[in-house]
Amino acid sequence: MHILITNDDGVHAPGLLALAQAFRSLGEVTVLAPNRNWSASGHAKTMHRPLRVYDTELKDGTSALTTDGAPSDCVALAVLGLVERPLDLVVSGINPLANVGHDVTYSGTVTAAMEAAIWGLPGIACSLHPREDEPGPLDYAPAAQVAVRLAEQVMSKPRPDGFLLNVNIPHMPFEALEGVAITRLGMRVYRDQLVEREDPRGHKYYWIGGESPTGIPEPGTDFWALANGYVSVTPLSLDLTDHALLPTLEAWELGLE
Repeated sequence: MHILITNDDGVHAPGLLALAQAFRSLGEVTVLAPNRNWSASGHAKTMHRPLRVYDTELKDGTSALTTDGAPSDCVALAVLGLVERPLDLVVSGINPLANVGHDVTYSGTVTAAMEAAIWGLPGIACSLHPREDEPGPLDYAPAAQVAVRLAEQVMSKPRPDGFLLNVNIPHMPFEALEGVAITRLGMRVYRDQLVEREDPRGHKYYWIGGESPTGIPEPGTDFWALANGYVSVTPLSLDLTDHALLPTLEAWELGLE
């Protein structure tokens, strides 16, 4: 296999290094990731300026590519010919915080995998779920091991084009994980607040602040899986149509009269 590794935290993020090292056991790995942090960038696409791509090295000395574009740009650049050998799989991450519920619409990690799906490639977004009170640096190795095992199984099965998975992994030793739970997106509870301040010249500026978001751990959701020590695997679709609402709208007989 030829596997593209990317992320939204920047090419030198430890989660990306862990993925790149782990996926070498499955085939050829190409790393193309942003040159800076693009967290919460959503599905950004650079259309109004040129993109620059540079050679760089990961911490273990292996070659990589980096760009001043967004995570989605990284995938598009690779697919469109910057990387000569065709890709078989795109893996994005490992994000240092979980991407669950409505987070998937904000996450550069997830939307990089979505870009793969747009091009008909399987895409897997991988994120870590540490405890809020967890001290010290994060250990990405167990999550990378999970990602490789899941990818190996998924790639051995018949799949539709644009196959897309959102994978969230509890931050714990591999042996301590309860297993894999196939989940749906849960309900994220955001506590955003608008913080208004004033600069030294008397001009107002704003931060979107507030407490960290939480979620409702309803059985069957990604929140429930992580709360109970399971790896959460959520299949995603780029079709955002509310199919259940279609008959209601049709019954309203909307028109221009």
